[in-house]
Amino acid sequence: MPKYDSIDDHLRTSVPRIWALGDCNGRGAFTHTAYNDFEIVAANLLDNDPRRVSDRYNLYTDPALGRVGMTEAQVRKSGKKVPIAKMAKEDVSRAFEKGETQSFIKIWVDAQTKQFLGASILGVGGDEVVHSILDLKYAKAPYTVVQRAVHIHPTVSELLPTMLGDLKPFE
Repeated sequence: MPKYDSIDDHLRTSVPRIWALGDCNGRGAFTHTAYNDFEIVAANLLDNDPRRVSDRYNLYTDPALGRVGMTEAQVRKSGKKVPIAKMAKEDVSRAFEKGETQSFIKIWVDAQTKQFLGASILGVGGDEVVHSILDLKYAKAPYTVVQRAVHIHPTVSELLPTMLGDLKPFE
C-alpha cells in the first residue's frame, strides 16, 4: 500500500487517485461519518460537486453538543457584522424539566441573505435540534423558515422561532 502524508478536505491523499475513507482517515471512526466520506468522494469524483469534510462536525459529549457551520471564533475572526441569537437553556422548558440548564443555544445568520452561518447547541437535545438548522443551512433557506414554524412544546427546539425573532448584532 502506498504511503501518504496528508488527506485534504475532499479526502484525497497525497498519492494521486487514492482517497481515505472511514477508519483510515483519522477524522472519526463512526458509521455515519464513514458513509458521509463515501458521499463526499462520490460527489467530487462523479458529480463535480465540491463537497468537503469540513462541512460536518460531530462530537459526542455529555451534555450533548450539536454544532454546524461557523464557530463563534470563526465569526469573530471573519470581522463580519452578523446577527446572533442566544439563549440560556434555563429558558427552555425541556431542559428545565430535565434539570439540565447549564448550557446554551447560539445561532449566527447572514444579515443580507438571512441564511444560517452556524449554530452551537450545548445541552439536552442539542445533538438532535441542530438538524433543524443543518438541513436549512444546506438548503440555503433563510432563517425565517424556522422563525415562522410552530414547534411542539415542551421540546428544546420550541424556542428557535422566538430566538430568531430576537436577533441582535454580534459583539
